[in-house]
Amino acid sequence: MYPPRTQKWNADELGNQRAVLRWEASTKQAKATIPWRNVKVSSDQKLIIIDSLTQKQYEPDTYLNVNEEEGSFIFTPISGKGIYYVYFLPYQLDKRTNYPTASYLKKNDKGTGKEVEMPLANLLKIESVDSFDSNEPMEMIATQKEVDQYKAKHQNEAYLIFPEVRENPIKMNRIPQHWVDGRKNSSVLQGKTERGMFYAFQIGVLPLKTDLKKVKIIASSLKNVLGATIESQYFNCINTDGIGYNGDQLQLNVDVKKDDLQAFWCGFDIPETTSPGTYKGTIMVQPENAAAQMVKIILTVGEGKAVNKGFDEPWKMTRLPWLNSTLAQGNTVIKPYTPLQVKGQEISLLGRKVILDGSGFPKQIETFFTPEMTSIGKRANPLLNKPIHFVTKSSGTNIDNWKSSGIQFAGQEEGKVSWSSTSTSENLKMQVEGSIEFDGFMEYTVKITALNDIALQDIAMQIPFAKDKATYMMGLGQKGGYRPENFEWKWDVAKKNQDGAWLGNVNAGIQFSLRDQNYSRPLNTNFYLQKPLILPASWGNDNKGGVSVKEMEGGVLVNSFSGARNMKKGEELYYNFHLLITPFHPINTEEQWNNRFYHAYKPVDTIKASGANVINIHHGNEINPYINYPFVATKEMKEYIAKAHEKGLKVKIYNTIREVSNRMYELYPVKSLGQEVFSSGKGGGYSWLQEHLHDNYIAAWYVPEFKDAAIINSGMNRWHNYYVEGMNWLVNNLGIDGIYLDDVAFDRVTMKRIKRVMTQNGHPGIIDLHSANQYNDKDGFNNSANLYLEHFPYINRLWFGEYFDYNNNSPEFLLTEVSGIPFGLMGEMLQDDGNPWRGMLYGMTSRLGWSGKSNPTHLWKAWDDFGIKGSKMIGYWVNDNPVKTDNPAVLATIYQQGKKVMISLASWAPDDTQVRLKVDWKKLGLNPKNLKMSRPAIKDFQEAKIFNMDEEISIPKNKGCLLIIQ
Repeated sequence: MYPPRTQKWNADELGNQRAVLRWEASTKQAKATIPWRNVKVSSDQKLIIIDSLTQKQYEPDTYLNVNEEEGSFIFTPISGKGIYYVYFLPYQLDKRTNYPTASYLKKNDKGTGKEVEMPLANLLKIESVDSFDSNEPMEMIATQKEVDQYKAKHQNEAYLIFPEVRENPIKMNRIPQHWVDGRKNSSVLQGKTERGMFYAFQIGVLPLKTDLKKVKIIASSLKNVLGATIESQYFNCINTDGIGYNGDQLQLNVDVKKDDLQAFWCGFDIPETTSPGTYKGTIMVQPENAAAQMVKIILTVGEGKAVNKGFDEPWKMTRLPWLNSTLAQGNTVIKPYTPLQVKGQEISLLGRKVILDGSGFPKQIETFFTPEMTSIGKRANPLLNKPIHFVTKSSGTNIDNWKSSGIQFAGQEEGKVSWSSTSTSENLKMQVEGSIEFDGFMEYTVKITALNDIALQDIAMQIPFAKDKATYMMGLGQKGGYRPENFEWKWDVAKKNQDGAWLGNVNAGIQFSLRDQNYSRPLNTNFYLQKPLILPASWGNDNKGGVSVKEMEGGVLVNSFSGARNMKKGEELYYNFHLLITPFHPINTEEQWNNRFYHAYKPVDTIKASGANVINIHHGNEINPYINYPFVATKEMKEYIAKAHEKGLKVKIYNTIREVSNRMYELYPVKSLGQEVFSSGKGGGYSWLQEHLHDNYIAAWYVPEFKDAAIINSGMNRWHNYYVEGMNWLVNNLGIDGIYLDDVAFDRVTMKRIKRVMTQNGHPGIIDLHSANQYNDKDGFNNSANLYLEHFPYINRLWFGEYFDYNNNSPEFLLTEVSGIPFGLMGEMLQDDGNPWRGMLYGMTSRLGWSGKSNPTHLWKAWDDFGIKGSKMIGYWVNDNPVKTDNPAVLATIYQQGKKVMISLASWAPDDTQVRLKVDWKKLGLNPKNLKMSRPAIKDFQEAKIFNMDEEISIPKNKGCLLIIQ
């Protein structure tokens, strides 16, 4: 329901549950017994009583008995006859606004009183602060006595089964009261549905005598009296049948421990052509180690046909099939990329070429991007001094010799080319499977098998860079900047989210990442330590492995070593790795100048008047209230987007899957999947999570205004399939123009899929990526750009981000970690609203709407006054940039528009300084005699001034200026 109803009382002061008592006697003290049936209530839980007349709060005089089934106590009805409220789960929040923890209040230690004869207050009702916090009916637990009696009736059965409708999701590992009080027929499930939609239901399974192994849910076909049939092929159980986020068929084995209650979410995808009527069939529960049990199903199919397969009504669980979607899995080429071209052992792609060696590894990698990064040229930029190769040492200093079988191409598609090769030495066999995709991503599976028992000194991979193509380095604990002359690194997965690095120049580079067959994507953004990397058995070798970077033989050798080890004959090790060839494409300066972002939910007319034309709708507002679940206020969002489109504006929304709102309709079906989607953790967090998810989760971001409490996603799982389908629905039904990613918890497979669905049929599909600086202990000291580089081929803009210090870091840091330029991207600044003078060296500003001081409109006006659209950008990093200064600490980037030039100057000098320009007028194609130089007035940036061409220009510390020559 949206908008949610107003809460009946302040839950953060009194808790979410209360009982309403009426006192009608005249004695000074009253006794009360409340059968709250709430699993969260503990024996030391404090109760708060409020007298409805005076609103006075107080505790019971005596606690008689408090447990999860009921509570008995003696209290003083201070106003005599009347209504008294008993809040039985009060809590206190700590002061962390967006990551709160609710601590439930403990009763004052008055001891436990004895039962006495005393008039009993009447219990009128038990109620929740709102419907979302209600425990009815599935969290009203059966008492132990009721459970024992029910089990006694079924003592000959190995397990109990409970069919349940979708409206009553199984929420806890306990039998609810309504299953054992005679109201529930556990042998029949009855439901109603429309044609053309997925009808969902549940089967609860509770083992009584032993753990159940490999439980399967099998459906018969459903038939009506006229012989019409709903075939069993339309049946699915998301717990036992699935397709992974990468399109692979999953082998799901569900074991259920004795006395645990497991929900199996199932359903029939009813064809539109189904004849209306009542259909009957059976659902069979079949454990591997116990006899099967049957449930009858009676399903009435109505005359009506569902609109859009019922996807517009997700509260009916119609979207559960999305978890097994393969939408956009095909590796089709995405613009601006071009199909792969294979010629012999050369593979060409947009702006790059890979030449393979007989071993299957790259013999040479070339890029063709110009130093400016604004275009693709014809001149090759070779990255390697020698081929990439593996080195093994089995004795002394001798290096084993490999003999290669040569390359066999396994598949050649426009979007992916695959190959294999086998190499052998005296004691080892190396089987290589490699592939390259249209964006420059290379994946290698390298299996090394011992042919004999062998003692090895090392197995290493060496990447011999050309020295001028390894100018910069980022990763493995190194902040982005100039590559050190010598560098050593060792594995430390418990504390460091580090398994690779990027080395390169602005227009040519390689990122390498070291993996094995057991790689699992870790958590990031505050949660790395709760699910860190798994040390690769091959590369890590019990922490003997590491990486060295050294200048040698006129180049730079990156040596990924694994150290000494013994291998038995037949033993296998996987030295898998990924390569990303950068840049991915030229920078799109026109997109940077044209798309002007407004990062806030404001009236469309207000944003139109600001000069912005792309609206970013964050979460936590009236049209996108719940984090990473934009499927609730859809009517409001659609109306807003339509109005923005009428005004010529685009709308992007916040939607990623690092965490997901507790308001998601599919919460309990997803919870039934164990830790597939929700990451395992210690629980806690906001009160709703503790009372309704109970345990084994990680609490994430919380928005007080909307009581939105998020749960951390575990990583690579089927929720990504839902995410892709959801994005497709948002594009086609609400008309979103793109998304705002707030850090990323999925890999490139999902990124490609969402880019495909968001750019379908000419939709713009704009994606901008924000990241808080990941270089800290909670995030494992990774670099945001290095962490997310696999996503950069599909990003339109970067926004890096909180904790990025633009004032106290080098220009090389801003170039590699913030600007995006060495990868074909451009960006914006966030922390403290950025440094606008330094930002302009890279075409960056702050983002409008983010804060009161974040206002790039004055720079936008300066851009427009100059005519920046259509200009040629030449950055300070270009060796033959025609404009430099006489101070190497003051850098210059130019924007040339015909006979007019805008010069951006920014200083890293330790103090205020003065500089003169050094201009190569011939390269500019200008005659200085006919030109004037001025500094235009730009509010909050600089004052106006006219300069002579050879005049000194004053530059304040950490600042700069924009000059116009015309």
